[in-house]
Amino acid sequence: MSNISVFNPANVPAFAQTGELSETAKALMGGALGNTSKRISIKGGVFRLVAGGKEMASIEERHLDVIVIKAAPKVSRIFYAKSYDGDNITGPDCWSNDGEKPDASIKAPQGQTCMSCKQNIAGSGQGNSRACRYQQRLAVMLADNPDEVLQLTLPATSVFGKEDGDKRPLQAYVRHLALASPPVDVEKIVTRMKFDTKAESPKLFFSPVRWLSTVEFELAKAKANTKEADDAIRMTASQTDGVKAKPALALPGKPLVEDDDVEEAPKPKAKVKAEPVEEDTSEPEIRKESAKPSAVPAKKEKLAAVISDWDDE
Repeated sequence: MSNISVFNPANVPAFAQTGELSETAKALMGGALGNTSKRISIKGGVFRLVAGGKEMASIEERHLDVIVIKAAPKVSRIFYAKSYDGDNITGPDCWSNDGEKPDASIKAPQGQTCMSCKQNIAGSGQGNSRACRYQQRLAVMLADNPDEVLQLTLPATSVFGKEDGDKRPLQAYVRHLALASPPVDVEKIVTRMKFDTKAESPKLFFSPVRWLSTVEFELAKAKANTKEADDAIRMTASQTDGVKAKPALALPGKPLVEDDDVEEAPKPKAKVKAEPVEEDTSEPEIRKESAKPSAVPAKKEKLAAVISDWDDE
């Protein structure tokens, strides 16, 4: 009887840890591999693991522990002219990586600058909200499986706002760490993300869990200098998913997005008297009028098992 061992791609020898495909592998694939970028989604108030635009797993727990390794230097903005159509998924109509001007790749930007844009006027969205929304992009690793860099795009209500006891949105959380003695960098600890169960739309609070080990810290530093980390803080969620850009279209009127309240938003420059922007906490590339999904795995899975299955895709 032959002794056959089962190949386990998770047991990577040192010589195979390049992270790049060889020219031989590319030649034998018979075509492009497609988009393999991965991200964490909070659609429907559930942590979801998405790869190449496909949901690979959802996590039943109401919290998720991550290591933040990199953040976009400025809060971004994003605009959708229409509500989400599952049969015709497209990217945003306009977006800005720095929150100041539209991305240079946009063929038909909504305005020359974000602050002067018609989509930044109160009432351009549903109710008295503004149609263009704030977002914060992060590159993170799962604390229980820190082998991959994942994109995390946070809506404004998870970023701005005042702390309430130990309930802190992202900026308040990072300020809380900075005021410790000595100051604590968010990249040096494990951070717990937890859903606000009282919020109607997905909203996260953040809290510290523990210091990283020396091995984890060195790994986090190395991962922060990779292309995957750069892409995570530079690309929109639609770009990460590989959604093709849409052609420039005439706007049909107010975008059909849900209106959400936010405690606090970025303050505009002194010369501008615009009020803070109310933000949409729905998934950045998705806009729905119907009831938010509530699908949660029927059977509780351990995170390590979820990631193991995910990596086999």
